[in-house]
Amino acid sequence: MSHVGGCFCGAVKLEVTGSPEGMGYCHCNSCRSWSGGPVNAFTLWKPEAVQVKSGAEHVATFQKTPLSERQYCKKCGGHLLTKHPTLGLVDVFAATIPTLAFTPGVHVNYAETVLRMRDGLPKLKDFPAELGGSGEVVTE
Repeated sequence: MSHVGGCFCGAVKLEVTGSPEGMGYCHCNSCRSWSGGPVNAFTLWKPEAVQVKSGAEHVATFQKTPLSERQYCKKCGGHLLTKHPTLGLVDVFAATIPTLAFTPGVHVNYAETVLRMRDGLPKLKDFPAELGGSGEVVTE
């Protein structure tokens, strides 16, 4: 199974194959600031499952911390994905791949939320323990 998506102007096309490792919402200040919204919907993939199919010359990278290499289109500024090399995962923004059925399973960095969401999903204070976080669940 594969899904094709791209940037806001369509100059960059990417493809994800297989199934994501996870999907959910991130509430951290960095994701909120980068996405321009109160929460970021993420899909996590193994790096080999994500390919830029066309327009690679238009892809730029911004790296604020060693944890995140955020990629976007230089033509339109449209956000594409965030590589997390220390985690061995790539976050492709859910809105970037419109044919993927977004099925969130968790909220991460909920301690930083500015938008409470009562959806019954687990709310983690930071990250799962297996990804270096506390794994601590907080209340809705």
